[in-house]
Amino acid sequence: MRPWSREERPAPEQARSVTPPPPAPPQEPDATVYIPRRSARWPGIDPDVQGPYDELATQMMPRILDGPRHTEIGERIPAVGVEEPQEKPSAKKVSLAKATGRMAIATMTSRITGFLWKVLLAWVATLGVLYDSFTVANTMPLIINELLLGGVLTSVVVPLLVRSQDDPDGGERYTQRLITMAITILGVGTVLSTAAAPWLTSLLMDDSGDANSELATWFAYLLLPGLLFYGLFAVLSAVLNAKQIFGPAQWAPVVNNLVIIVAIIAFALVPGDPTIVPSNMTDPQVLVLGLGVLSAMTAQALFLLPALRRSGFRFKWNFGLDERLKEFGGLAAWILGYVVVSQIGMVVNTRVLTAGAAGGASIYSNAWLLFQLPYGVIGVSLLTALMPKMSRAAADGDDRRLIGDLSYGSRLTTLMLLPVSAVMAVAGTSIGVALFALGRGSVEDAERLGQALAVSAFGLLPYALVMLQMRVFYAMKDSRTPTLIMVVMTAVKIPLLYLAQAVLTPTQVVLGVMMVNSLVFVVGAVLGQVWLWVKLGNLRSKRVVGVILFTVVASLLGALAAVVAGWLVPDFLGTVGGAWVKLILQGIVGMGVSFGVLMALKVDELAPVTRRVTRLVRRG
Repeated sequence: MRPWSREERPAPEQARSVTPPPPAPPQEPDATVYIPRRSARWPGIDPDVQGPYDELATQMMPRILDGPRHTEIGERIPAVGVEEPQEKPSAKKVSLAKATGRMAIATMTSRITGFLWKVLLAWVATLGVLYDSFTVANTMPLIINELLLGGVLTSVVVPLLVRSQDDPDGGERYTQRLITMAITILGVGTVLSTAAAPWLTSLLMDDSGDANSELATWFAYLLLPGLLFYGLFAVLSAVLNAKQIFGPAQWAPVVNNLVIIVAIIAFALVPGDPTIVPSNMTDPQVLVLGLGVLSAMTAQALFLLPALRRSGFRFKWNFGLDERLKEFGGLAAWILGYVVVSQIGMVVNTRVLTAGAAGGASIYSNAWLLFQLPYGVIGVSLLTALMPKMSRAAADGDDRRLIGDLSYGSRLTTLMLLPVSAVMAVAGTSIGVALFALGRGSVEDAERLGQALAVSAFGLLPYALVMLQMRVFYAMKDSRTPTLIMVVMTAVKIPLLYLAQAVLTPTQVVLGVMMVNSLVFVVGAVLGQVWLWVKLGNLRSKRVVGVILFTVVASLLGALAAVVAGWLVPDFLGTVGGAWVKLILQGIVGMGVSFGVLMALKVDELAPVTRRVTRLVRRG
């Protein structure tokens, strides 16, 4: 008699009795739904294989308000043994995949237009002193906004707004009080920060380098009034997101970018050399660029008002505090600590950059924008769609559903970003030269930018995972843990930044700063994962690790193929022409090989993407 094979060996329960019946149908609409297990393609990776549901695996069915149930990838699967209720004709079907897909289009357009105006400014003004001064001044409204309210709004408000929707008035009074409080705080902060522009400039810039603090102060006077509109955009976006309205907040930055592009074109048409540092604040170049960007900030916030009105919300001034706003204040205290610590790191980051060679701040700004571009298209869209779902799961005390969203978000982020980061590491220099060596830009500065991007590419996935983990903590109304994690990250970051300044040449400082930032994200991702494991228990980490390992193999093969493709580009094409050909060839080959390997490995999380591509090909 031959022994049982692994596939044929019956479970102990099956050997003694018949297969147990399926669990009883769930009574609650948000309860976990049991479905038959699909064949496991990765033995030992899926934690359900070794869990208590070996016969009937669980599938999380997150609820988006009162919409119909969908799986995590947006496909409807009927529950076993459960008679499903008839859907109302007016039921609004929302799925994570569809919501993320729509937002990805808007976010991609936003990132492309945002990147376009930065490249356009580099072509016109070069990556030099003028661009550095504008970059430092342009970060001031962002920093002050984060310190005053922006970080709190984007991190804590959505969970509280979702909870307020259970009020008899649907949370309208709470929202009115929140907006009133935000406008008041931001208005006072705008006046004070604009008056303190010279002090803020001296805080951010190190005079020992080639930076021009006077020019940065002139730009700051023009840009800091935009703080009010940055904050207003943040709070209105949070209100719309809590109402499951994602599109306007994703498209508003496109309006902002288009207005800036018009301002840069006007800046280039102003008589005089745009690369020469202006001699006074009333210089037309300073006014055109500064006021143009301020107009863009204003347009971005005002773009959300029609959508807010269509949602049925009517704003009225409503001063005063209720219990939820007091709760908001308690959560905000820790968030404020998080923002303060992170901005301390940002200030040190900027001072180290301005202490180096001219162009360091602008090179870092553009390299960071390129670094964030893949995350902005994939990660931000995914987080925006997941945040209300995770908030609802946390409000219901449903840790299973929360862990399911976290696990799915981690796996999908890994699949999308790891191949991109591998190709980015190989093609970094080509990216820099192809995009920034045109117009008045120099090849040397463009190469330095590309090298900074390449050495930091490994931090793309850790950065995305940190952002996802932070949202899980906020969904659980835990704002203390993210702050403590940020304290550790900043404590690691600051000494490494000063070490880079001490041991690297002035032109290489920006490379060291980019690498330090990526290392800090690795530290943060590990800390966040451990902390979530302590709070929630089993995070389905084996499955996430399995996806990471498979994707690492596919990405390494894609990077190797991209290197070989780069060798095939002839030298007679010239510096910029060769960089463009190499960039396109390495991108197509590297990404094609990476995702081809993942498809060959039959990675389950890639199925929605491959099905959509297949449908598009068939339609074509």
